[in-house]
Amino acid sequence: MFKKYLPIAAASLLFGCAQPTDRAQQYLDGEFNSILNKSAVVESDKPRDFTEFQKQAEQVVNKSSSMAAMYQPLYAKLNEWVLQSGDPSELANFDIQAAQLGGGDKKGNVLFTGYFSPVIELRHEPNETFKYPLYRKPSCSSDCPTRAQIYAGALEGQGLELGYAANMIDPFLMEVQGSGFVHFEDDDTLEYFAYGGKNNKAYISIGKVLIERELVTRENMSMKAIKEWVLANDEETVRELLEQNPSYVFFNPQADAPVTGSAGIPLLPMASVAGDRSILPMGTPILAEVPLLNADGSWSGAHQLRLLIVLDTGGAVKQNHLDLYHGMGPRAGTEAGHYKHFGRVWKLGLDNSSTQAPWALPPEKLQ
Repeated sequence: MFKKYLPIAAASLLFGCAQPTDRAQQYLDGEFNSILNKSAVVESDKPRDFTEFQKQAEQVVNKSSSMAAMYQPLYAKLNEWVLQSGDPSELANFDIQAAQLGGGDKKGNVLFTGYFSPVIELRHEPNETFKYPLYRKPSCSSDCPTRAQIYAGALEGQGLELGYAANMIDPFLMEVQGSGFVHFEDDDTLEYFAYGGKNNKAYISIGKVLIERELVTRENMSMKAIKEWVLANDEETVRELLEQNPSYVFFNPQADAPVTGSAGIPLLPMASVAGDRSILPMGTPILAEVPLLNADGSWSGAHQLRLLIVLDTGGAVKQNHLDLYHGMGPRAGTEAGHYKHFGRVWKLGLDNSSTQAPWALPPEKLQ
């Protein structure tokens, strides 16, 4: 995406051979043979919340003429369906077609992780506390320095510093998200730091490293758990951990800018997702049974049926894995950090339009 953030550790979750449901897995639809599977009828009895869909669809139509040409007729039909019915079994009556994602276990369970827009504290000039720089992208491509080299001072003296943080983990987590808001405590201003490129090095999940080192259990892994571990350790230990991920994200300051995804469209919380664009092109609407969590991050036992639009991408978001945008600030961060649960998902299309046959795959996906 404009970014991206890579959801920490979530992409490495494995399905068990039994049928565990502690992360909201459902086993309702038998075995799937494909990533996308034609659904003549969509059956779902989950409580519905379609309130944000029209607002997110309007952002797409107003901001992108190309996506409007492709998707506006489908968005209009979906809004008609919401107003007149909202019953998923009646989608076909509105000429809306559906293709269910097979899930990583081929039983329809699609992994949902979460991301958010953090707000971190910076200063324009360093002092004894605020001494960890954030950078704009240098003039480099494949020869960009690694994270370890940047931490060692590879970019010093080039005038690329955008501000200074009070710790190493806040900028790192904003890199994971791909963008975020910063509050400059020295002049009380708020800016949006958009994704400004990366050093093109391989991404390694530090969540996975912590699990492999048996420093945090897989069951307890979350952004909150990572930050708590980091804050409990000394700078040298933290730096060594972060350097296990050679990838580094740079930022581009924008005054009072909305949060946007890789499609260039402002994102609304719980209305937009990041997905694999080879299966779900930017602007694609999906119907999803989104898992609902308790405050402690455990599954509440319920799902909610939502209409979402794919407006972002990410290096770890592949095939049967979606990343749900949760909003801005600490609360959204806590909620997103717990999110690594499963739900059922249908890609939607409109008969006799450019989005028809949503179950169709490009040749390379048919292997």
